[in-house]
Amino acid sequence: MFKTREIQNCYQGYPHPHSKKCRSATVKLCAAKADWHTKSPTFVGPTGVGTAGQPLSGTGSTATSQDFLGVFSSASASMGRMVSPHPTPTSDTPRTIRKAVVPAAGLGTRFLPATKATPKEMLPVVDKPAIQYVVEEAAAAGLDDVLMVTGRHKRAIEDHFDNALELEQVLAAKGDTVRLDAVRDPARLANIHHIRQGEPLGLGHAVLCAQKHVGDEPFAVLLGDDLIDPRETLLSRMLDVRDRYEGSVVALMEVPPEQVHLYGCAAVEPTGEDGVVRVTGLVEKPAHEDAPSNLAVIGRYVLDPGVFDTLERTAPGRGGEIQLTDALQELAAGGTVHGVVFDGLRYDTGDKADYLRTVVRLACDRPDLGPEFVAWLREFVTGLEGAGEARPGERFAA
Repeated sequence: MFKTREIQNCYQGYPHPHSKKCRSATVKLCAAKADWHTKSPTFVGPTGVGTAGQPLSGTGSTATSQDFLGVFSSASASMGRMVSPHPTPTSDTPRTIRKAVVPAAGLGTRFLPATKATPKEMLPVVDKPAIQYVVEEAAAAGLDDVLMVTGRHKRAIEDHFDNALELEQVLAAKGDTVRLDAVRDPARLANIHHIRQGEPLGLGHAVLCAQKHVGDEPFAVLLGDDLIDPRETLLSRMLDVRDRYEGSVVALMEVPPEQVHLYGCAAVEPTGEDGVVRVTGLVEKPAHEDAPSNLAVIGRYVLDPGVFDTLERTAPGRGGEIQLTDALQELAAGGTVHGVVFDGLRYDTGDKADYLRTVVRLACDRPDLGPEFVAWLREFVTGLEGAGEARPGERFAA
């Protein structure tokens, strides 16, 4: 059987052999199957020749019942609207920012034991892993170069965004074009690269791991815990704001005061442009009484490459980790950080309850699943209300 682990390690930080720009390498890569056991595992890649375990030549970078009722009521009102991939950018002006960084090295401890052997980012949201929604959003905003910062035991992420040749052959032989397209889609979204964060030292450190790949270019950072509805254009707007104001841009969202301590919060002043503010300060997860506002930083950033110099001198902060918020606070003091205030649809997959709400909401809005699922959900919620004061699980006791 053809072994791929060494090849994927060699490609760490380089163009993936099955990405759009490297499709021609596929045949040569597959040809190595026949003689893997008879000669040194040397292979041809898009930028040179590599041997397993060695760098590529020619390269330089190694809820309550009422909660449920609210969910399906709003979903029913929007039934029939296809939750399709994010729309393709319509601007005729070429996007000046092409690179996105997706930190995905966390241990996912809030989802144990499910994440003991499965990356949290690969947990399904209906029928796609959460991280695929994030990459779709980046690609739809014109970002066609995506670097995933992963960790040990995250190889499933790499495999998901690679071609699955044997599976594709089986589906093609069956004439199952719908599933065949679904299997192929992740590898066709963008040029996807992977690099490992050796130690879990915080979001700031994960971003710093991308420095060699990003170089001296502005770039976006998308966190997998925040899924933005495909009909929203938050990331495209942030990229436009960066083009006009330069510097860095963060996504902000109003949150209830009792939730302020869960987020980094921003002190802001108006710019005269609707929905765009100048960020004058940031505080990571403050107590309610210490928060400068109820504008929380959510998981979308467009960063100036100067952030790397700031991160390199940022000392570990809250939790002993290098916090991106601390670096942005220093940049904000210089007047180079702006915020886009977002009031659209956002789905949180950061903990179990939010994850379940996200799955229910997106399932309700699917034209292929929604009508049947909403009908069942209504019946289920009615049954919960009819159970009166029964504690959870009592209705199902023998």
